[in-house]
Amino acid sequence: MALSLAPLPQPSSSLAPSQRFRSSTYVIATPNRCSVPRATAATSLDRSSKGKSDFSIYVHGVPNNEEFNWDNLESDINYWARPLRPVQWYPGHIGKTERELKEQLKLMDVVIEVRDARIPLATSHPMMDKWLGNRKKILVLNREDMVSKADRNAWASYFAKQGVKVILANGQLGMGAMKLGRLAKSLASDVNVRRRAKGLLPRPVRAGIVGYPNVGKSSLINRLLKRRMCPAAPRPGVTRELKWVHFGKDLELLDSPGILPMRISDQTAAIKLAMCDDIGERSYDVVDVAAILVQILIKLPTVGPGALSKRYKLDLEGDCGRTFLDKVASQVFGGDVNHAAFRVLCDFRKGKFGWVALERPPRL
Repeated sequence: MALSLAPLPQPSSSLAPSQRFRSSTYVIATPNRCSVPRATAATSLDRSSKGKSDFSIYVHGVPNNEEFNWDNLESDINYWARPLRPVQWYPGHIGKTERELKEQLKLMDVVIEVRDARIPLATSHPMMDKWLGNRKKILVLNREDMVSKADRNAWASYFAKQGVKVILANGQLGMGAMKLGRLAKSLASDVNVRRRAKGLLPRPVRAGIVGYPNVGKSSLINRLLKRRMCPAAPRPGVTRELKWVHFGKDLELLDSPGILPMRISDQTAAIKLAMCDDIGERSYDVVDVAAILVQILIKLPTVGPGALSKRYKLDLEGDCGRTFLDKVASQVFGGDVNHAAFRVLCDFRKGKFGWVALERPPRL
């Protein structure tokens, strides 16, 4: 059955369809199903089955959240990503920015780290705490409108228990921006107390805004200033140099380009970055990433197979993401699996399956 959808721009020609999901690495249990070999007992496909189907977390199509295990999902993503080409992206300007940022951080009174609320752990730079040292930090979970209330509450509670100052924000609409400005001034209020004690004049509080590419740093600054001072667009790599902007007389903000590790060792996190468009599109194969996304969405209790079937008006047979993409390509995009994969990723990023997080806090 044809699907009535508005046309999307063609994906980059460099993103050629991958055949990796047809590799012998996977054991084909039934004609339209990708499953994990029995030897990998650590995955949820084996651990949670015990005679039940993979869709057993659904009772008559209604999600049963109590049976869902996020740790098992992480194991599954790790297994699915293992045979794929590694996702790596480190354009030249990031190395230069990292060097300059380390120097500028020495001047900061407070550092604002922005992460994607859908994947707060995957958008955490492994070297950030080392760079910051004892400096005061505010953690901003941007795009809070893209996750459920349950997701927001879970992450707020998790970071609060760790003593981290957290603000849930929406850089597009400005939610949380003013609270962020007040908190930054409050945390650094002792700066001018010490300056006065030394006979020095007060100065604005200096706050650096850091984070991965495309997590919404520049949009947050623009909303805070109530005018477009920093270039912003919904793709990685738009901001390419450090820039100081003034917020009244009391606060100076440093906008910085997104920074990534030179080599991303955690490929489970890298796959999530690709799904959420927080890394350059030339760093990954769009078909590979979309296929894993489909398999994740099938398992998530808040989405499930029903949402995919309804969206594309297709019967979902088994839980193989590549098989599903082939079916969408055949019935909607004239056999173009690359375009079908691009459509699925865009639909996820636009919330067509509902606003859902791809991570939940680890158990403390």
